[in-house]
Amino acid sequence: MDFNSGNGGGGGNELHNNQFYQCEENKPLLGEMSEGNNNTKLGAGPCKRSLHHCGGGGGGMRYKLLHEGDIQVCVVKHPRTFLSKLLTSKFLRRWEPHHLTLTDNSLTSATPTGYMETSLSYSSIEDLQLLSWDNAPKYCVQLSFPGGTVLLQAANSYLRDQWFHSLQWKKKIYKYRKVLNNPSRWDVVLKEIRALVDMALTSPLQDESIHQAPLHIISTLLAENSNLSTQDHENIIVAIAPLLENNHPPPDLCEFFCKHCRERPRSMVVIEVFTPVVQRILKHNMDFGKCPRLRLFTQEYILALNELNAGMEVVKKFVHSMHGPTGQCPHPRVLPNLVAVCLAAIYSCYEEFINSRDNSPSLKEIRNGCQQQNDRKPPMPLRLLRPEPPTPPTATLLPLSTSPSLPQPTPPTPSIPISSPTPCLPLSPPPSVVNSSEILVELERNNSANTRQKEGPSGGDSEPNLIDCLLVSPAVNTLSIQLPAQADRVLGCFALILKMLSDYDDWRPALASLLQPIPFPKEALAHTKFTKELKYVIQRFAEDPRQEVHSCLLSVRSGKDGWFQLYSPGGVACDDDGELFASMVHILMGSCYKTKKFLLSLAENKLGPCMLLALRGNQTMVEILCLMLEYNIIDNKDTQLQIISTLESTQVGLRMYEQLCDRQRELKALQRKGGPTRLTLPSKSTDADLARLLSSGSFGNLENLSLAFTNVTSACAEQLIKLPSLKQLNLWSTQFGDAGLRLLSEHLACLQVLNLCETPVTDAGLLALSSMKSLCSLNMNSTKLTADTYEDLKAKLPNLKDVDVRYTEAW
Repeated sequence: MDFNSGNGGGGGNELHNNQFYQCEENKPLLGEMSEGNNNTKLGAGPCKRSLHHCGGGGGGMRYKLLHEGDIQVCVVKHPRTFLSKLLTSKFLRRWEPHHLTLTDNSLTSATPTGYMETSLSYSSIEDLQLLSWDNAPKYCVQLSFPGGTVLLQAANSYLRDQWFHSLQWKKKIYKYRKVLNNPSRWDVVLKEIRALVDMALTSPLQDESIHQAPLHIISTLLAENSNLSTQDHENIIVAIAPLLENNHPPPDLCEFFCKHCRERPRSMVVIEVFTPVVQRILKHNMDFGKCPRLRLFTQEYILALNELNAGMEVVKKFVHSMHGPTGQCPHPRVLPNLVAVCLAAIYSCYEEFINSRDNSPSLKEIRNGCQQQNDRKPPMPLRLLRPEPPTPPTATLLPLSTSPSLPQPTPPTPSIPISSPTPCLPLSPPPSVVNSSEILVELERNNSANTRQKEGPSGGDSEPNLIDCLLVSPAVNTLSIQLPAQADRVLGCFALILKMLSDYDDWRPALASLLQPIPFPKEALAHTKFTKELKYVIQRFAEDPRQEVHSCLLSVRSGKDGWFQLYSPGGVACDDDGELFASMVHILMGSCYKTKKFLLSLAENKLGPCMLLALRGNQTMVEILCLMLEYNIIDNKDTQLQIISTLESTQVGLRMYEQLCDRQRELKALQRKGGPTRLTLPSKSTDADLARLLSSGSFGNLENLSLAFTNVTSACAEQLIKLPSLKQLNLWSTQFGDAGLRLLSEHLACLQVLNLCETPVTDAGLLALSSMKSLCSLNMNSTKLTADTYEDLKAKLPNLKDVDVRYTEAW
């Protein structure tokens, strides 16, 4: 059968010689083949393509595939007698206007009358060509059928060529579909597939369906003939490889590719043919939810790479090839697509257990805060066992002095470590153990007291906390979770990819944002191996100096726990005695402008771990406890005594507590009523000059302070927040920046007038001013203020009346 593509078969034979199938040991690593280098892609070699009419696949005119359109139609029957010759002469011909539709099987008119009373099947068209003889009608396409000829006349030459190529494409696709739907000999089928691919590649039509239609035909062929040999599978994959370079495979074809990756992971087809396909998916896919089989194919491809001799190394080089050699990845969709694949793969490792659990609520039920009523036993939340805590010995508490300031330090005395003030309720009923084929999980039945404690003041409508179900005492071992060998390999592979993603500076902010809501099932969070692997990612977030990264360690919203809580002492992921927790606290305290709010959350939820680490000499935790005392975060006197006792138990704590007491005495003297109400520092004054001046007397009445044209920086904010009556502050032409603004916004709630003209403040610091509700005058002239921040400040500061935004983006 002639499809005008016979030359395509010869080129296809070159793709299936014996040198294609190499042993896996001799394969090059994925990274050694540069992305987009067609000379190294197996099956992407030069293909013998026939030259079609009007340009083919070269640089000629391109056309959009027609599906319907208006055109003039004339039918000429074959003359048999002299009278019929007269009737069909050009003088007696008549043209009819028709709106023709190019269906999959025939050419049909919207008004089935006259020449087009019946549809013209593609199978009845014997020849298709352009009229080119002398005195022929202009812009005509000739369709020959057994009884005569159909002439289609377009308005111009471009429309004529468009009709010609569209009809030619529809006719050939119809024949290929008919032939490949009823295969007889697979050697002939393979030749036809190569010819079909070559026809699609050389067609002058430029339409998405030009490449998708052959792929759908081949995917249908594969779905209906599942008993093909592995050799036939690979031959077909290599034959259609050129079509996949610029197109996503259809769902049925993805399923076929997944099967091949699972059954032949060491085949060269995986690296040579599937690599550019997966690279295109990761770069251009917009939503795996609409095409989940693309995600599954990408997952199976990565697992196939991991099965090679140098599996982990090949996976690393693949991820590096997706990022690119520069410091900034040029493809914004690669990271979210890779993360989506990793999350789905990790979830699949625990999915069988999640679906087979009979005595515990499903993940969906836990997250929705409700339990579905069905025929199973009453559900029990997944928990670790909490032994009844022993009665702690009485701690040595140091008395507070009668002065309103903090008590004076006393010489260090042997004191017993203070336990966390948070009480632990003993468990009444004995625990039950539920065995699964994959995981051994210990469960704890809820008693009424624990239920009331979990519900809190809001009653039973509150949403259960995901990580609260996993919190344990440090003395208790974590859950014993054992995955099967295959699931363990999958977990290790995709946990490694997450670790690699966190190593790229440009990907880290988006990765932290994607992982902030903790998108993993609770079984994964209770699995020691997984949390150990993920710890590297959390460390990279904690070490990053950018606030947009390490702020993602906190919960995504109030009332929810985040990575900060999960890896803190008492969480199932904590295995380092709180070292990671201390580093997270240090970086968060250094950048979080809501310092008081953060300290309050630590005091409410993590005071015990903070005191324990401070008792062990951790300087960060000692500073945290001192700040809690300095900012009056702790109201309970007994808790204050415990903190003071903890501080005095170590040399570093005692030293910092003494410094705190000295600062409190100075603060008391500074805030004593008296002194001037207005103060202006001389030009070129520094932070040290301001500190020296404020330590010279009482400034409890100071309401107006001008530091204009001085050399003060954000460091002077530590002195400014000590002035309780300050209402007007002039920082014109100073080096006062964002860090200082954040501190002022927390402590100077009564400030009414603020001049920041010609200071280096940016949106990050100016947004903090939204909490200063008393501001009525704000000068941001010649700063880096943007229009969005300005609108946000106006909306959040109701008393703001006088604003200067000249020479800014908001002007």
